[in-house]
Amino acid sequence: MSLSTARSFLSEAGYGEQELDANSALMELDKGLRSCKLGEQCEAVVLFPKLFQKYPFPILINSAFLKLADIFRLGNNFLRLCVLKVTQQSEKHLEKILNVDEFVKRVFSVIHSNDPVARAITLRMLGSLASIIPERKNAHHSIRQSLDSHDNVEVEAAIFAAASFSSQSKDFAAGICNKISEMIQGLDTPVDLKLKLIPMLQYMHHDAALASTTRELLQELVSSYPSTPMVIVTLHTFTQLATSSLIEIPKQIQLLLQYLKDDPRKAVKRLAVQDLKLLAKKAPHMWTRKNVQVSLSLCHCSTLCECALSTPYNGLKLGMVSVLSTLSGTIAIKLYFSPAAGESSPAPHLTDLVKLAQECCYHSNLAVAAHGITVLANIAISCQEKDFVQLEQDTVMGMESLLLLCSQDASASAQATLKTALASLVRMLKSRPHLSQSSVEFLLAQLRYACDAARILICHALAAIATQLPVLGESMLGDLVELYRSTGHTSSEKQQELLVSLATVVFVASQSSLSTEVKTVIRQQLEASANGWTVYRIARQASRMGCHELSSELYQSLRTRVASEHFYFWLNSLMEFSQAERCLSGLEDGDYSGAMGAITEALKSYQKGFASLTAASTPLSPLAFQCEFIKLRMDTLQALAQLICTCNSLKTSPPPAIATTIALTSGNELQRCGRISLQMKLSMDEFRSLAGRYSDLYQSSFDADSATLRNVELYPLRPVSRRGQQQSCLLISYVIEALILDPHTASFQDFGTLGSVQAESKYERRMMGVFNLVLEEVESLSRKHPPVSYLHTGCLCDAVIALLKVPLSFQRYFFQKLQSTSIKLALSPSPRTPNEPIPVQNNQHLTLKVEGVVQHGSTPGLFRKIQSVCLNVSSTLQAKSGPDFKIPLDAKTNEIEQRVEPHNDYFSTQFLLNFSVLGSHSVTVEASVVDDSGVEWKTGPKSVVTVKSLEDPYSQQLRHQLQQQQAGAQAALRNVSNRFQ
Repeated sequence: MSLSTARSFLSEAGYGEQELDANSALMELDKGLRSCKLGEQCEAVVLFPKLFQKYPFPILINSAFLKLADIFRLGNNFLRLCVLKVTQQSEKHLEKILNVDEFVKRVFSVIHSNDPVARAITLRMLGSLASIIPERKNAHHSIRQSLDSHDNVEVEAAIFAAASFSSQSKDFAAGICNKISEMIQGLDTPVDLKLKLIPMLQYMHHDAALASTTRELLQELVSSYPSTPMVIVTLHTFTQLATSSLIEIPKQIQLLLQYLKDDPRKAVKRLAVQDLKLLAKKAPHMWTRKNVQVSLSLCHCSTLCECALSTPYNGLKLGMVSVLSTLSGTIAIKLYFSPAAGESSPAPHLTDLVKLAQECCYHSNLAVAAHGITVLANIAISCQEKDFVQLEQDTVMGMESLLLLCSQDASASAQATLKTALASLVRMLKSRPHLSQSSVEFLLAQLRYACDAARILICHALAAIATQLPVLGESMLGDLVELYRSTGHTSSEKQQELLVSLATVVFVASQSSLSTEVKTVIRQQLEASANGWTVYRIARQASRMGCHELSSELYQSLRTRVASEHFYFWLNSLMEFSQAERCLSGLEDGDYSGAMGAITEALKSYQKGFASLTAASTPLSPLAFQCEFIKLRMDTLQALAQLICTCNSLKTSPPPAIATTIALTSGNELQRCGRISLQMKLSMDEFRSLAGRYSDLYQSSFDADSATLRNVELYPLRPVSRRGQQQSCLLISYVIEALILDPHTASFQDFGTLGSVQAESKYERRMMGVFNLVLEEVESLSRKHPPVSYLHTGCLCDAVIALLKVPLSFQRYFFQKLQSTSIKLALSPSPRTPNEPIPVQNNQHLTLKVEGVVQHGSTPGLFRKIQSVCLNVSSTLQAKSGPDFKIPLDAKTNEIEQRVEPHNDYFSTQFLLNFSVLGSHSVTVEASVVDDSGVEWKTGPKSVVTVKSLEDPYSQQLRHQLQQQQAGAQAALRNVSNRFQ
């Protein structure tokens, strides 16, 4: 293997390679490090970050960093610089270095070099290592000495290292503060050096006394050095110190507002606005009222409003309004309108804040107008009182004016403003549903005259509004279809996106299945101008909205247009799934035989699609969620078909004439119903089992978006809020119990709040409507008629048909994974070969060390983040090799669970396991994650190792001696018996 081979190995995607491969790559990189050519050495050094990403465990990272430390110690300055860059890129792996002392010793030896550049690189290296050596006194001493150097490069490196250590070490920060103060105030220190020293003071936040002393120093610097660069650097350091120490934030706000109001320099005003926005994000609760006489929040916001109203510069006005826009989305806006004790709340439309926002809504600068709309919308959302009716009207008028202006302008600034305004409109309509109808009509009217870029954004907003509220009806469908027909036939990116966006709105507006005219228009447009990717996106949207007839045709047309076999099978599976759901779309109420035929045809298509889906999976894309979801769907359809057959059995096999006598004799009222009672109990257990499997699928889908999770099972800890597939299974099992098995004790309490839960999609609204209708019929029937009659079985069959008539929604996670999270485990001790057991003596405990790395995709934490990892270790006795006597259960097994919090995506813990029983034991280590809301997710992975418990030598020796003594005694006994025979 050459260096190029190692490079190709490290560039491969995916994880899961064996340790031997990683060690081989490390050996090849080591060969490059020992090469005589500088270029190969540098190339080997820069490949180390990829090696760390490929195998991020301490045993390899420790060896690699020790090799890099040798290169740093023996190489030239360019190699040292390369090692420094690798160290800075691999910051989260530094804590995995096991031999920290040896690593630092090799690096620190260069600090005694006569070359100031080498010393400077070493100082920067030490600063990059501050997180793992925060209290190394020799490093502290070297940094203090280097601050007095006459070489500018070394001094700048010492400043970097001092800042890094100050952020990590309280003792170093307290010790270096006076020296930094003397250097800043010293007359012999150049101004440019002072500008580099001042930002170090932001790290003096480890205790209140140090922060207070630093703040006094900064206050003195602001007064003593009024030049623009000094004021800007000092004020920003002021702000950073305040946000880190969490004290004196109100004073800092007042100081920034003072400079914003009184200082005439634009650069200072701009810096004050930026820092105010930072404080608005970090500590909005500090913008509050102080006491009855001085309303701090009112003072701050009023001062900001006064400055914004009076400034003639649009850039500064934009900055000030952006601060108010940030504050309006936090708790500060409620505090602003909350009256203090003894005061009356001012009318909302008369306050300075609202006046400023209203003025900004019609400003010539579009960005200022967008922030003004955001402020008004946030006020209307947060403060829901009767006095805000006028404010609502003003907000809607401002939005409509801005939308009208920006929808016909294709410039980037206009589109950014339009996007902000539409986002504010969607949020406002969610809290003010009574305004939605008029707003949707206005947006539909704008679609005709807007440019293509604006049409796309308006379609997104319409789809978002219609998802929350049923405001797009069949009456609006004609205008949308006409607009779709008039769309241009170019292949530009905007046109392709517009086709997808308009199709999505059409699907949302269709209350029932798509008409032939709508499908014809969409098909003609796609044939005329759409590329394959656009057709796939539209088909995907049709599957999500339940328009399976159209999606089936589109998937079928795409199958032969892909170059990969896996893509072909993927599209073929989607086509079969759509055809399966299409079979269920034509069900009629009361047609039970037709329902059975439709379910049979749907299951045939699902089986074909599942075979294609299995063929489409790859090691890097196993499609685990999709396969399990389809399995559950097939099993659910099979259970529903079996339930209809069970209901029909009341006609084909009614209860015998002596059923009443059997019921009285056995004391079981269910015997009165005949064999159908036993079949119904089996059906109920089957649906409850399916509900449990849906719950397991939910818990394994950590990376799924919220809409997909609601489709599977919403809020597993609150049963009354479930609206997905699990709720359907639970509903059927409950109906069976309430109508037939146990009508007297069945309660509607768990399902009574379904009507109060807000649906968040068209599919959820349909499902909730079916749930409520079925529950009403069941409740009415159970009160009037005793079980079991044709009315009860008919009600069950009607409930099945009602559920099947709702088109299944294939949510985003079925097609697209926006967040990717996985855990990689390493166990030690580990066997040398996969099937070799780990030996341990039965009088000793085995220490099992579990290390793990959390691996993320391109967007970590998009939906939820990992707070801790739950590790469960269990062992079971597989084969016993010792004497055959009764063994206590606790001696056969181990069951231990621990929670660890990952740091820099790495965690490690140890388990002490007892194997007192001789034989082979199987040890299973399973990981699950706990998110920031405290919900546990069964993400895996699961690792299994075999441990062989061996008898300790001393016990073995005693046993052999005992066996020999017993053998000798038996031989003597045989000799005695033979003598007397």
